[in-house]
Amino acid sequence: MRRRAAEFRRPVRRRLSYWIWLFLALFSILGLVLFFLQHHHQQDPNDYPSLERNARVEHFARESLNFTEEITSATSFSRQLAEQMTLAKAYVVIAKEHNNLHLAWQLSKKIRGCQLLLSKAAMTGEAVTQEEAEPIIKSLSSLIFKAQDIHYDIATTIVTMKSHVQALEERANAATVQSTVFGQVAAEALPKSLHCLNIKLMTDWLKKPSLQELAYETKNSPRLMDNNLYHFCIFSDNVLATSVVVNSTVSSADHPKQLVFHIVTNGVNYGAMQAWFLNNDFKGATIEVQNIDEFHWLNASYSPLVKQLLNPDSRSFYFGVYQDVNVEQKMRNPKHLSLLNHLRFYIPEIYPQLEKVVFLDDDLVVQKDLTPLFSLDLHGNVNGAVETCLEAFHRYYKYLNFSNSIISSKFDPQACAWAFGMNIFDLVAWRKANVTAKYHYWQEQNADGTLWKLGTLPPALLSFYGLTEPLDRRWHVLGLGYDLNIDNRLIESAAVVHFNGNMKPWLKLAIGRYKPLWDRYINQSHPYLQDCVTG
Repeated sequence: MRRRAAEFRRPVRRRLSYWIWLFLALFSILGLVLFFLQHHHQQDPNDYPSLERNARVEHFARESLNFTEEITSATSFSRQLAEQMTLAKAYVVIAKEHNNLHLAWQLSKKIRGCQLLLSKAAMTGEAVTQEEAEPIIKSLSSLIFKAQDIHYDIATTIVTMKSHVQALEERANAATVQSTVFGQVAAEALPKSLHCLNIKLMTDWLKKPSLQELAYETKNSPRLMDNNLYHFCIFSDNVLATSVVVNSTVSSADHPKQLVFHIVTNGVNYGAMQAWFLNNDFKGATIEVQNIDEFHWLNASYSPLVKQLLNPDSRSFYFGVYQDVNVEQKMRNPKHLSLLNHLRFYIPEIYPQLEKVVFLDDDLVVQKDLTPLFSLDLHGNVNGAVETCLEAFHRYYKYLNFSNSIISSKFDPQACAWAFGMNIFDLVAWRKANVTAKYHYWQEQNADGTLWKLGTLPPALLSFYGLTEPLDRRWHVLGLGYDLNIDNRLIESAAVVHFNGNMKPWLKLAIGRYKPLWDRYINQSHPYLQDCVTG
C-alpha cells in the first residue's frame, strides 16, 4: 500500500514541479520588474547625491566583475543562488497560505542569506565562491524539498500562484505609471535657484533703462545680417542653459568675435534673458535676444501649429488635467506642442538676410570649434545632421505611422533618422525647396495625431526627406540625459555633447558622470548665482 502511494505521489510531484516552474518564471520576472521600478525609477528625483553614488558603485562593479554576466552564467554559484532564492520565495508565499509560518520563517531566513551574499558580490566585484554558496544552497534545497513534500496539491498551488502573479502585475502597472509621472514632473520642473536668477535679472531689466538702450543698439547692429560672420540660433526659455550653450561655443571657437548668436525666448523670460547677456561678456561675440510674442506674422492663418495651439482639445490634452493613465506621460509634455520648440521650422522667415546658420538646442555643450561646419559641402541639401540609425530602431518606422497610406506611399520605413539639436542649415537651399511649406502640409495632415504622436523630429523627418546631408558622428554625440554608459572616448572626441532625455544637467537628477561637462561653463562666482544657490 505504501509503495503504491509513493508511486502515485512521484508523478504528482513531477506535475507539481512543472506547474510551479511555469508560474514561477512569470512570478520572478514580475518581481524583478517591480523591484527595479520601485528602487530605481521612483527614487527621489531630488536625491542627486544618491544617484551619483550609484553611478560610482556601478562604475566600480563594471571594472572588477560584470555581475550581469556572472548571474546569467550557467556555471556560476551566483546563478544557482538566485534560482534557489526565487524558488524559495514562491514557497514562502505557499507556506503562508497554508498557515505554515515556521516553514515560511525558515525559508525567509535563508533567502536573506542569499541576498546578502549576492549583494556582497555585486558591491565588491568578487564572484561568489563554492565555500560561501554551498552551505546556503544545501540548506535551501532541503527546505524546498520539505515544502514540495508538504504542499503537493496542484490545484491549490496553481490558484495561489495565480492570485499572487495577478497582484504583482497590478502593483507593477501602478508603479510604472507612478514612476513615469514622477520622472516627467521632475524633468519639467525648473529648480528654485533658476527661478531666483530669473527674478533678479528681471528686476535689473525693469530698473535699469541703460540695459534697454543697449538692447536697442544691439538690435540694429549690421553684424546681425553679415554673412561673412558665423551665425547660430537658439530658441529657449531657460537663461542659464542658453548661457552655457553660448559660453561653451565661444570658449571652443578659434575666433569668438566672429560669432553671432540669435536667441529667441518668450515674453515671460525676455527681460531676464536680455539682462543676462547684456551684463556678461562672451569673448566679444555678438548676441541678439528676440521675443517670440513680437513675431506677429506667426499667427493661426499662417501656421497650422498656432491653429492647433488655439484648439480647445489640444490645449486640454497638453495643458489641462488629463486623467487617462493609458496615455504615455511624455506625450502630454506641453513642450511637444510649444511654439518656441517648433520655431526651428521658421528660421528662414526669422532671418531673411542670412544664408547659413547653425541651430543649437539649449541642452547641449560645445567642445570644439563649430565654424568649420559653415564650409562643409552639403551637396545641395538643406540640412546637415548626424544620423542616428546605428541603432536599428532609429529609423523612420519608429517615429511615423506606416499603417497610414499617406506615409507608406511616400517614405521608406527603413530610411535613417537623424538628430535634431545641432544642425547646419543652408537657408538659400531651404527657401528654394520651400521646406517650411512642407512642414505646414504635414502638420495639417496630422491634425488628428494619427501620423505621429509627439515632438519636432517626426515632422522634420518628413519635411527634410531627401534634403539631409549626413555628418560625421563626432559632430554631435547624444544621450547624456538618459544613457549612463556612453564611451568616454566618444564624449572626448565630440564637437557637441547633447543632454537629450529627462536627466538635464541643471536638474538634481542629472547623471553625475556627465554633469561636470556642463558645470564648467557656469560662472559659479557670479553674485546672483551665489545668492540664489545659498538662498
